[in-house]
Parts: sequence; C-alpha cells; structure tokens
Amino acid sequence: TTGPSSDSDSSPTVESVEDNPDGGCHIYRNGYYESSIAVVEGILEVNIIQMTSIQMTESQAENSLVDFVVTCQGSLPTDVCTVVSDPTCQVSKSVVCDPIVVTDECLLTIRRAFEEPGTYCINITLGDDTSQALASALISVNGGEST
Repeated sequence: TTGPSSDSDSSPTVESVEDNPDGGCHIYRNGYYESSIAVVEGILEVNIIQMTSIQMTESQAENSLVDFVVTCQGSLPTDVCTVVSDPTCQVSKSVVCDPIVVTDECLLTIRRAFEEPGTYCINITLGDDTSQALASALISVNGGEST
C-alpha cells in the first residue's frame, strides 16, 4: 500500500507485505520511493513526398529501382525499414532495414528494387531508440517505370 508519510516530507511511503513460506509470517518493509521520468519527443510524423523511377539501360533491367523521398517531424531517425507487400498490404514480399544518419533536417531518399512489374503496398518506417513512425503508399511498377 502507499500513502502520505506522517513526517513533513511529502514523498509517498511504500509499505510491502510478503508471505514467508516457512512460517506463515509477514515481513514488513517501510521506506520512500523516488523516480524521475524523462519525456522524449520521438518521431511524430513520416511523409512520402515523392516516388521516382530510376531509368536503367536494357542490360541493367533485371530489377526496377524506385527512389522514395521521405520527410519526418520530431526527433531524427536512426534507422529505416521498408516493407513491400501485395496491393492489399496483407502479404509481405520483402523487408529491408538499414541504419541511417540524419544530421539537420529529416529529408532522405530511400532506393528500393522491385523484381517484377506490378502494384505494391509500401510501408516505410523511421525509428530511433524511443519511437517509430510509419508512412504507406501504393505504387505501380511497370518494367522500369513507376507511377
């Protein structure tokens, strides 16, 4: 149980009762509990502001490459994960996570490869030690071109 102490200190007193399995006795412990809380801002918002297909020569056309330009609000991220799923965003096809270094402004370009043409759901997650934020988009990849 906790309650105010009887002396002039306004800190709560913590009293715990434990059962002693050997004799059925109780052990009483009295004292003060103190803690501090640190509030961190975290990554508040992520936005995909541009998706650009990278033009490649026919000899390089094994995979379609797309650059995603991403911004965020709040604290600066330390890692980025991209989940590529089916158009319903239910079945994951690939997950790629990378550490990143963002110094001043949260504006970064993420390049991802797509093995075949089709429509995909993209989830981009930016994270740090204390928070994560997510942005999603549908993208249509057409053999080296995206819309």
